[in-house]
Amino acid sequence: MAGRQLKEIFRAFHARDELAFRRAAMEIIEEEQAKHHNALARDLQKLLVAGGGSLDPGSTIVVPAPPKDREGEWDLGEVREPEHLLEDLVLQDAVSLVLENVVEEVRQWPALDAAGLPRRQRLLLQGPPGCGKTTAAEAIAVELGRPLLMVRLDAVVSSYLGETSSNLRRIFEYADQAPFVVLFDEFDALGRSRDDASEHGEMKRVVSAFLQMTDRYRGPSLLLAATNHPALLDEALWRRFDEVLTFGLPTVHQIRQVLRLRLKGVAHSGLEINRYASALKGRPHAAAEKLVIDARRNALLRNSAVVMAQDVDRAMPGITARPW
Repeated sequence: MAGRQLKEIFRAFHARDELAFRRAAMEIIEEEQAKHHNALARDLQKLLVAGGGSLDPGSTIVVPAPPKDREGEWDLGEVREPEHLLEDLVLQDAVSLVLENVVEEVRQWPALDAAGLPRRQRLLLQGPPGCGKTTAAEAIAVELGRPLLMVRLDAVVSSYLGETSSNLRRIFEYADQAPFVVLFDEFDALGRSRDDASEHGEMKRVVSAFLQMTDRYRGPSLLLAATNHPALLDEALWRRFDEVLTFGLPTVHQIRQVLRLRLKGVAHSGLEINRYASALKGRPHAAAEKLVIDARRNALLRNSAVVMAQDVDRAMPGITARPW
């Protein structure tokens, strides 16, 4: 570990500068990865995530306050501390590879800029609900050691003429202040096709404004948009994104992986993972995760520290009966 990195960590701690602390910590993690100290790098990364939001429980985190709407009543975004790593995800190999490559490229943005090569800075995540789009955004933020800014479209979209575009401008200006991972979740609510007869003129102007802002944006943040309804998006939006990643429903094998991953570290006995995975065929990752959570709850309510088959069997009907 370089002395410079130690000095940066101590300076950040003294200044209560969360972003500087995370940048220095990520440099150390990347250095350990380069030395092939992969186990140490993973442990440091998990400690960085588990540490929560601040350097000191009583300190103030130096992250710019999220922008507000014109009246100053509503935050236009929410800064979250992400909790998942890329290794926690069970995705198609092609999607995982792109995510890993993008994370590495973001770390090398200065080199790309110096060489005159365009950044991959705008990603569109599409696919059915519950298949890992938001979790992937969290994992990217964790890998980069950045806060995750969740854009609140309910606050961004305004009934005042021209105010939605102004709110979007505030979001992009905020993303210029510090390196965030910015997620526009349920993006179809904002980027709906301008050919849609049901959309009024104001929202069509919003799409045009968003196109202009994304084209001009060269700030330090990574921009992500996620949609469950890609067919509703304006055609011009697609080519504004550097990558379009499709998150599909998991295979039975992937559901088994999700179940085993979520049961890791959980005391359990007599569980039939193959049977549960087959029963969840055609359902999203979120269904498998909820099955484990509900089974753990059932075990706790019967005063047991061990999840048994009866706990899963009791939870399964509710999982398979509900829509996903």
